[in-house]
Amino acid sequence: MTHTDVRLDTAADLPVERDALIGSAGRPGRRQRGERLMVPRAEFRSYYGRPVLKPPTWEAADIGGYLFLGGLAGASSTLAATADLTGRPGLARGLKAGAAVALAGSLYSLVHDLGRPERFLHMLRVVKVTSPMSVGSWLLAGYGPLALLAAGSAVTGRLPRLGRLGTLGAAALGPAVASYTATLFADTAVPVWHDGYRELPVLFAGSSAASAGALGLLAAPGPEGGPARRAAVLGAATELAAAYRMERRLGMVAEPMRQGLAGGLLRAGKLLCGAGALAAGAGRGRAVTATGAAVLLAGSICLRFGIFQAGVASARDPKYTVEPQRERLVARTGRRERRS
Repeated sequence: MTHTDVRLDTAADLPVERDALIGSAGRPGRRQRGERLMVPRAEFRSYYGRPVLKPPTWEAADIGGYLFLGGLAGASSTLAATADLTGRPGLARGLKAGAAVALAGSLYSLVHDLGRPERFLHMLRVVKVTSPMSVGSWLLAGYGPLALLAAGSAVTGRLPRLGRLGTLGAAALGPAVASYTATLFADTAVPVWHDGYRELPVLFAGSSAASAGALGLLAAPGPEGGPARRAAVLGAATELAAAYRMERRLGMVAEPMRQGLAGGLLRAGKLLCGAGALAAGAGRGRAVTATGAAVLLAGSICLRFGIFQAGVASARDPKYTVEPQRERLVARTGRRERRS
């Protein structure tokens, strides 16, 4: 192995500025024995530190409300059908009415973010099963009339057969309505949402079930609240477990979930969900149950908004885009070398 001294000029008494390795054998990109790095390795992030991705332009209030209210509506319809089939008319009526109101709020938030109502109708011009946006638009278009029919019949007492048809139809589409937004988010390039594709559907489904159970506990008479209580507790447990698993699995990419506004919202959401589920599940009187249900709803709202804000923060910092790509590249290179 041969070294040469790189000097500022040809004077023999000048110190060596750096050592340059000449004729080194081995694979490119690997340090050889005896090599000294005189400058730190370059750590590319992005051009002048600017975001690699264009951050989402969605309004937090609109899309956060759309996420929460849509999930609440879908899960409430499914829970309402359960109440109907088990002879709990008060619980069923409250959940059907709540689902209709939540659906209206969700659609308003979506249309308000789109800017013009006709843009939602434009999404119905084609059916594209590979597009979560297209599938979600058709889900809402099919679910909405059924949920409104079920609620109208339950509140007025008219057209019971059509109302029952609407109840069963909305219940069948309810789980998809409650969780399809997770697939919609995971289909983007936003690091937190994209890399959390495994846990997001479970988290959103759990959050929807918890909020629907909480709504049922607020709307139903005490003796009829059993299914709502179970849904609230099980949904909250699922929601918290999925959030914990997502943070652990994503590693460095999950940093926005622990920092800033997103971190504050998620911490508050976890505390509220845990406390609300304990109070609602204890069944120690109407006042305690109602308070627990309200706290649980607040926790689910915080978690949905926290997930939204964490995704926006991860898109703004190029580190969360570049570093995972580099790690995947190194892993693929290592696998190829082991096979060779």
